[in-house]
Amino acid sequence: MPARLKQINDWIRHTLGITEYTLAPASTDASFRRYYRLAYNGETRIVMDAPPEREKCDAYIDIDTRLLAAGVQVPAILGKDLDQGFLLLSDLGTVLYLDALTEGSAEGLYGDALTALADMQTLADKSGLPPYDEKLLLQEMRLFPDWLLGRHLQINLPERQQAGLQRIFDFLIANALEQPRVFVHRDYHSRNLMVCPGRNPGVVDFQDAVDGPFTYDLVSLLKDCYIKWPRKKINDWALGFRRQTHGPATYDDETFLRWFDLMGVQRHLKVSGIFARLYHRDHKDGFLKDIPRTLSYIVDLGQEYAELNPLVELIEAQVLPALEEANQSCAP
Repeated sequence: MPARLKQINDWIRHTLGITEYTLAPASTDASFRRYYRLAYNGETRIVMDAPPEREKCDAYIDIDTRLLAAGVQVPAILGKDLDQGFLLLSDLGTVLYLDALTEGSAEGLYGDALTALADMQTLADKSGLPPYDEKLLLQEMRLFPDWLLGRHLQINLPERQQAGLQRIFDFLIANALEQPRVFVHRDYHSRNLMVCPGRNPGVVDFQDAVDGPFTYDLVSLLKDCYIKWPRKKINDWALGFRRQTHGPATYDDETFLRWFDLMGVQRHLKVSGIFARLYHRDHKDGFLKDIPRTLSYIVDLGQEYAELNPLVELIEAQVLPALEEANQSCAP
């Protein structure tokens, strides 16, 4: 038995006092955290394993407390050992939004998710959260040239294209910073939302929350890297959310959709780089197949935002062809 798993079992037996149980992997995510489903006495709980040298439980506990106070359905913390990096959590179930979303279920499931998002934006305390500022926004977008282009695809841009890409980064940062600021989950999508009996959604993976642009979580949900819907449907959901939650405002629908679209470009550059990094640094190849879908959202905007043309041309002419070849060679 691996040493870390032995530590978990010792904690369950000697600290939690549970002697007869089963423990099985529940899920993994894009970090160093691991989750196990603990079953005993006809009930289940989740053990979160966050190695303290790599992950901190403090942020998870802080954000969990804020979201519970806002009425958002997140796991209750039932036990903790911060020195070892263990949390005992209530179990929100096994059904991901991603697995439940269909043409027939989408309206209801997204309606619930948008209601929960409204609660987060209007009720969750964002005081003291890290700011989603220029430095962080740029740091995230740099993952695209550093990990996807350079490391994964071996594409080395000439200085002219590098300068053009930086201008687009500056343009996207300005778009993000001019938006109203709210509590931002930062990974609000179909793999972090659970279908829960009686009340949807269960919300997980929220520990990286920040104070940031109000379209960020909306675009994470509706322009999801793991499932894609028609553009008109996406815009209808987005505008419905805006009218329901923000009411009369100093900006119009056109401004709102521009914020929404361009915030998506920032996110999709970031995420495509993260997916490449997960493969090369963390030896997780399961996300490579999601990169073309992720980049397709940027390509879709090519006819609407002239400022993005150099990026769209780069993706269509160089990135997608190289990606197809690279991913085939990475296939297990």
